[in-house]
Amino acid sequence: QVHLAESGGGSVQSGGSLLLSCAPSGYTWHNLCVGWFRQVPGKEREKVATINYRGAVQGYGDSVKGRASIHVEHARKTVHLQMQSLKPEDTAMYYCAAEKYVGGHCWDYDYSYWGQGTQVTVSS
Repeated sequence: QVHLAESGGGSVQSGGSLLLSCAPSGYTWHNLCVGWFRQVPGKEREKVATINYRGAVQGYGDSVKGRASIHVEHARKTVHLQMQSLKPEDTAMYYCAAEKYVGGHCWDYDYSYWGQGTQVTVSS
């Protein structure tokens, strides 16, 4: 059973930064894709960033390019999403997701496994 433990959400003022973390466990794959998504009630889910866990190839959504950085901390088996210069429009529930890597770019994957989500609120 794949499990994704998220942490790091909270409230921050506009212009601030946050570090979101996701620890995937329970998988038996050689490699996996990990993605961060966000959703605001009443709106479609938005893909924020993805990473190939072993290859470290990253992908970013246009709305966060230049303000977000995703990386793997292998010692702790954790994927971090660092977000800077936060804006009120970044306010959302952020979800970590994972999928078995079978080739190609993780940005193009459909993700089967999801965490519970962590709320990020950016005040102006």
